[in-house]
Amino acid sequence: MAGKQQHQLPVQNGVELDEEGFHCSVCLDLLKEPVTIHCGHSYCRSCIEGCWDQEEEKGEYSCPQCRGTFNPRPVLRRNHMLAEVVEKLKRPSTQQASAPAVLASVGPADVPCDFCGGTRRKATMSCLTCLVSYCPAHLEPHYSVPVLKKHQLIPAIIPLQEKMCTKHNKLMEVYCQTDEQLVCSLCTVDEHEGHKTISVSTQRAETEKQLILCQKKVQERVQQREGELKDLSQAEENLKSCAQTALKDCDKIFAGLMSSMQRRHRKVMKLIRDQEKTAVARAEELQLQLEEEITKLRRRDAKLEELLHTDDHIYLIQIFQSLSTSCDSPDFSPGTAPLRSFRDVTDCVSELRDKLKTVLRDAWPRISATVSYVDFSLLPAPKTRQDFLHYCCPLSLDETSNYAYLHLIDDNRRVRPSPSPYAAQPDRFTKFPQVLCREGLSERCYWEVEWYARSLSAAVAYKDINRTSDESQFGNDDKSWCLECTANGYSFRHNNVETTVSGPCSYTVGVYLDYKAGTLCFYHVSDLMVLLHKVQTTFTQPLYPGLGLKYEWYDAGVFAQIVKL
Repeated sequence: MAGKQQHQLPVQNGVELDEEGFHCSVCLDLLKEPVTIHCGHSYCRSCIEGCWDQEEEKGEYSCPQCRGTFNPRPVLRRNHMLAEVVEKLKRPSTQQASAPAVLASVGPADVPCDFCGGTRRKATMSCLTCLVSYCPAHLEPHYSVPVLKKHQLIPAIIPLQEKMCTKHNKLMEVYCQTDEQLVCSLCTVDEHEGHKTISVSTQRAETEKQLILCQKKVQERVQQREGELKDLSQAEENLKSCAQTALKDCDKIFAGLMSSMQRRHRKVMKLIRDQEKTAVARAEELQLQLEEEITKLRRRDAKLEELLHTDDHIYLIQIFQSLSTSCDSPDFSPGTAPLRSFRDVTDCVSELRDKLKTVLRDAWPRISATVSYVDFSLLPAPKTRQDFLHYCCPLSLDETSNYAYLHLIDDNRRVRPSPSPYAAQPDRFTKFPQVLCREGLSERCYWEVEWYARSLSAAVAYKDINRTSDESQFGNDDKSWCLECTANGYSFRHNNVETTVSGPCSYTVGVYLDYKAGTLCFYHVSDLMVLLHKVQTTFTQPLYPGLGLKYEWYDAGVFAQIVKL
């Protein structure tokens, strides 16, 4: 007997069962005829059946908790073990009602139990038949008394008084479609007489449809906002990438300037030292000459002094005549001495410093203003071809730049090989069959290229790209970027570094340039646009679109063109 009592009251043997863990998440009450579905969650049979009845039209059934989906509709079977545990929880509930710690105290937002005396407890269910709200202890008779089991119970979310008609103090179980409000049965024969009314259960179905539509709109809005958030994150990443590229490029430019100044500094120092050595050597040579001249003159002076004291008149006259012929020595010429001062060099360097200061002073406001102009643009990047077409720009090929054996036709939009050459031009490409457009781009622009040849070079380049050397091929220097297209695939080339590019073969290539963001993209043209390759850098000059072809003279139908959009 004792063992049986312990089985019925597990709390007494040290194992405490949390009643909340055995509540149905739909009706929030203890499980009634519990069933467990495939994902492992348990519900009242009637609750989960009701939920799935509403999903019948969709043909897909879900778990209200984890949103796991099932198809076809699962067959429900009673969970006997869970049902036994729930029954054990129900039996001692009246005994535990006297313990204040078992029942939750009512909070400001809770519905109080109408049966509790003294300290009122939180109601968990309301009875629409009794029109009373109950805490778990006082709700027990509704689970054990056969008559009360038939009452309609609902979760106690709001006080029952708010569901009552204020005029007749009856439950509002009718919906007036004419006035779009809840009313009681007496209202239908009073001020709502003759109005179109339906039961609350019928209106619930209509309201649920509206809720589903509203939920769908909310979900669409969520998807829209998630897309905008993704675009915002992408814009942030692009900004960071662009900023890092600008930092590297500016650091490289300033490093080049400082390196150039240091080279000039070392060269000037070397020139001064070399000139100093040359001048010192010349001065030392002149010094030796002067010292030798002085020695000779001193010896002559001694002989003349000796001659003055001789008593031999004939000797005096004879020697003086020989000495007098070499007595006069050439004067030292000041023009052979270094008259210029190195101060002149210092003045030249000071002049250079002043000019550089002026250049920096004039250029800095423009640099500062340009940096300040860069803002965090939230313009979304184009995704569909229709989006890209908003940025299309008319382009035409430059007849002064094209390779001599490439002829321009169709308003200078198409190029094809020709055996007769154009006349020579200083800006014409001479090594490779390629051509630039007339227009220089420095904004957001989009254009498309069609081609038929052994390969196509879809490129952009600075205007001062080399036109005559082996480096003049698009992508072989740091002034051009080129996507090489063949029937077998793609490759990207810049500064003579080639990268293999994967993607579907296409004889129409879209090119998108966001100059200020430093972005250059190549696309396989379709409705959704397939990205082939993306470049992130800092452009320092306007970019000119270009086309290049590879072919043999016997190839038929070779051409490339800028598509008219």
